[in-house]
Amino acid sequence: MPVLSRSWASELGRRLAMREESSTSSACALSAHQHGSLVLELPELIKQIKLAWKSRHSLQGPKKPGIFENEDSLCQPQGDGRLRGQTGVLSERRGSYPFIDLRLLNTTVHSGEIGTKKKVKRLLSFQRYFHASRLLRGIVPQTSLHLLDEDYLGQAAHMLSKVGTWNFDIFLFDRLTNGNSLVTLLCHLFNVYGLIHHFQLDMVKLHRFLGMVQEDYHSQNPYHNAVHAADVTQAMHCYLKEPKLARHLTPLDIFLGLMAAAAHDVDHPGVNQPFLIKTKHHLASLYQNTSVLESHHWRSTVGMLRESGLLSHLPAHMTQDIEQQLGSLILATDISRQNEFLGRFKSHLDNNDINLEDAEHRHFVLQIALKCADICNPCRVWELSRQWSERVCEEFYRQGDLERSCDLEISPLCNQQSDTVPVIQIGFITYIVEPLFEEWTRFTDGSLLTESMMGHLRKNKSQWRQLRHKQQEPAGDCPGQPLSKEPEGGGMGVP
Repeated sequence: MPVLSRSWASELGRRLAMREESSTSSACALSAHQHGSLVLELPELIKQIKLAWKSRHSLQGPKKPGIFENEDSLCQPQGDGRLRGQTGVLSERRGSYPFIDLRLLNTTVHSGEIGTKKKVKRLLSFQRYFHASRLLRGIVPQTSLHLLDEDYLGQAAHMLSKVGTWNFDIFLFDRLTNGNSLVTLLCHLFNVYGLIHHFQLDMVKLHRFLGMVQEDYHSQNPYHNAVHAADVTQAMHCYLKEPKLARHLTPLDIFLGLMAAAAHDVDHPGVNQPFLIKTKHHLASLYQNTSVLESHHWRSTVGMLRESGLLSHLPAHMTQDIEQQLGSLILATDISRQNEFLGRFKSHLDNNDINLEDAEHRHFVLQIALKCADICNPCRVWELSRQWSERVCEEFYRQGDLERSCDLEISPLCNQQSDTVPVIQIGFITYIVEPLFEEWTRFTDGSLLTESMMGHLRKNKSQWRQLRHKQQEPAGDCPGQPLSKEPEGGGMGVP
C-alpha cells in the first residue's frame, strides 16, 4: 500500500507548513543556534527552550504538562481507564495492568528506591530536547541527528555503527546507554531508515512515546523487559536487511516492523497466559482467554501512541491502518498460534507463491520475521544465548514459586526442582525454534545471516545437551530424570 499517497500528502504538507509558520515567532530566540554549537549558558538556554515549548503548546490547544514540568507524571500509573479514539480501536491506558508483585521472590527490599533512581537517570536530558527543537522549527538536519548525550558518546556510538551485525551485544549496549537501550536504538534506527523525515515525526513526541514504551516494561522481570524488546528490535533490523526482503519494503513496512518489535511485550507482568486465566485476572476475562497478553501489548501500544500524539498529524485513515497493522504483527507473536503461522508459511514456500510486491504478502512475511526475532535467542552466539536462556528460566521459576506460595498447580517448565535450564532449552530449540528457522532459511535462500544463525543454533543445542548430560550423570538412576527423552515442546515463547 502507498505510504505517503497523493490523497493525503498535500494535506499533511499544508498542516506542517501552518505549524512551522505559527511557531516561527516563538522559536526566534533560539535561531542563533541553528548552525552552530551551544553558546548560551545552560540556565539561560533551558529558559529559552521552556519558553519555546510553552509557546508552541499554547498555539496547539489547551496546555498540558510540559517536558520540564511534572515529568514524573509520565511514569505514574493512569488507572484502569480504556480509551476509544476516532479510529475506533479500543486502547488500554498506560499502567493499566495491576502490578503482580514478585519482589517477595529473591528481590531486594529497596527495589522501589532503585526504580526511582533509574527513572531520574532515564529522564531525557536537555541536550536531546535542544536537538529536537530544531525539527519543531522545520529544520531537518542533513547529517545524522545527535541523539546521544556526551556521556553516551564513544563506545555506545561505536556500537550503533555496528547495529546491523548479528553478534551485537545488547547487554553491553544497555549498560553503555545507562538503561536506555530501547529509546536510543529506536531513535537511531528511525534516523537511519529516514522514517523521521518521511513521516515528518515530531522529535519531542517521538522521544515521549519511546520513553513511555521503555518505562512500561517491567525492569524487575528477568526476561520480559526493555532489554528484551531492544534485542528483538535489533534482530528485526537485521531481518529487514535481508536482500530478498529489503528491496521490496516500503517506509511504512519498516516503521511497522520496528514499532511492533519494540512494543511487542510492553507491560508484560512476568507470568504467562495460563497463570492469568487460572487466577481469573481481569485481562483474561476482557480478552476471553485468547491471546490475552498479546492483546494487552497491542492495546497498550495504541494507548501510548494516542497519549503521546506521535501520529496526530497524520490523516485518520492512515492512523487507523497503522494501529490495525501493529495489532496484527503483535498478535502474531502468540506462541499458541505457532503451528498456524508455520503451516501457512510452509504452504507458501512449497507453492513458491510469495509475492513481495503484494502488501498483504509483505505483511505476512513481517509477521514471520517478528516471530523469528522474538525467539531468536538460541540463534545468537553462545555467550549471549546462554544469558537469555538463564533469564527466561529464572522468570519461569519465579512464576512457579508464586504458584506454590498461592497453593496453585505449578505450570509446566516452572518447577525449578524438576525443570532444568538445559532440558527446557533443548525442548524449546527442538520443537519451536528449529522448525521456524528452517523455513525462514528456505525463504531467504540460505543467506549469510541465516547460515550464521543456523550454525549458532546447532552449536548451542549441542552445548545444552552436554550440560544436561553433566547435570544428570550423577543422578542418572533417579526416577523422573531420563537421560535421553526430551520434553514435548514449550520454552521461551510460552509466556
